[in-house]
Amino acid sequence: MKILAIESSCDETAASVVENGRKVMSNVVASQVPEHKIYGGVVPEIASRRHAEAISGVVEKALSDAELTLDDIDAVAVTYAPGLIGALLVGVNYAKGLSYGRKLPLIPVHHLRSHIAANYITHQELKPPFFCLVVSGGNTMMVEVKDYTDFKIIGRTRDDAAGEALDKAARTMGIPYPGGLNMDKLAKDGDNTAFRFPTPKVENCPYDFSFSGLKTSVINTIHNAEQKGTEINKADLGASFMKAVSNCLCKNTEKAMLDLGHKTLVLAGGVSANSVLRNDITELCKKHKWKLYLPELSLCGDNAAMVGSQGYYEYLSGNVADLELNAYAGMSIE
Repeated sequence: MKILAIESSCDETAASVVENGRKVMSNVVASQVPEHKIYGGVVPEIASRRHAEAISGVVEKALSDAELTLDDIDAVAVTYAPGLIGALLVGVNYAKGLSYGRKLPLIPVHHLRSHIAANYITHQELKPPFFCLVVSGGNTMMVEVKDYTDFKIIGRTRDDAAGEALDKAARTMGIPYPGGLNMDKLAKDGDNTAFRFPTPKVENCPYDFSFSGLKTSVINTIHNAEQKGTEINKADLGASFMKAVSNCLCKNTEKAMLDLGHKTLVLAGGVSANSVLRNDITELCKKHKWKLYLPELSLCGDNAAMVGSQGYYEYLSGNVADLELNAYAGMSIE
């Protein structure tokens, strides 16, 4: 089964053709980073306009790269939640048009489910059930993946997502957008013990995360140094902050997996590309002899191949939409 997948939840316009959920025949991404870099972050109105301008060309290229036409496509999958509502609507409406015009099944795909599915492409042998840590710019949670379309949230952030905290800290440090990625590059030669940051805990909820305090702590560190006229080593500060964020993620993941008896861990989401987190998660799994699956770096960020992968399993489970399909800024992965 060949699925044409579309992704437009934030600032990447993407299209892909995926066969049977695992074979990527094409994967095209049009990034808006250079434009949003001017503003230090994603501007929703600009993102929506650029999606509208790019989506036809991106879909055409995805079909061309796969050496296929729409006559060869069996279904259309599209990200419909969560994300920037204007951006999502561009993709959803384009997919609805293709579905109606070509009489193709329309498959709605949850953005976070598709991030998890990126691992099905990287690791052909991976099958549920498993435990998954999902870390992105807008969401941070631990999920039991019981089956391809059956998810149970074990813990989640109570405030900022880990990626959001990294981006905001980077902005305060004067690191250009995308902050988390550039902080990771800058901090490779930094001393991660140079600064001490708190280890946030959510009372009576040991599996939940909180990153707002960490974000505030690094901002206060920078402001205090500015008031005193002290120069801060950005590489050391970035390395220390990323280590603190990673420690929180690893600590809660370790407790949840031990308590629930899981032996297989999957990492997913945009922040799964962070070098500190990947290293710490790898060491954690070595310590407990757990099986670890990490997505290929090219599939960590938003892309349509992961949408096509998850879309295949959504289709098999009977999750097909009609032309009343709408986009939603927020929606549970469950």
